[in-house]
Amino acid sequence: MAAIAETATAWAPRVRSILRIMTGLLFLQHGTSKYLGFPQSQMTGVDPTSLGGIAGMFELVGGVLIVIGLFTRPVAFLLSGLMAAAYWIAHAPGGFFPLLNGGELAALYCFVFLYFACAGAGPWSVDATRGKA
Repeated sequence: MAAIAETATAWAPRVRSILRIMTGLLFLQHGTSKYLGFPQSQMTGVDPTSLGGIAGMFELVGGVLIVIGLFTRPVAFLLSGLMAAAYWIAHAPGGFFPLLNGGELAALYCFVFLYFACAGAGPWSVDATRGKA
């Protein structure tokens, strides 16, 4: 058991980097759908001045920065706030439970980004190469 714990501890920073990259890629697709039309969704072609359009710009730019791990802490903090606002504006009025109001993803992104704001990008990032991870 001790060997497993030591291995898990040794891999934890790298797994944090993998979690950051995957979270960024999944988040980025919301912005690419809204502004680049890929993948096609109900949000494709959103008005850039609407709340969804403004969020799309954060998703696009913030998603890229999270994927590469550049300015991770401040960007993640900003995106955590964006997702908290998205939850309370778009989902919470639909009911208390995230499962029922469609807000599970917004809530999860909020707390994952909050984690990155506190924990940093991990070793596989631009921030790490700059000594800022």
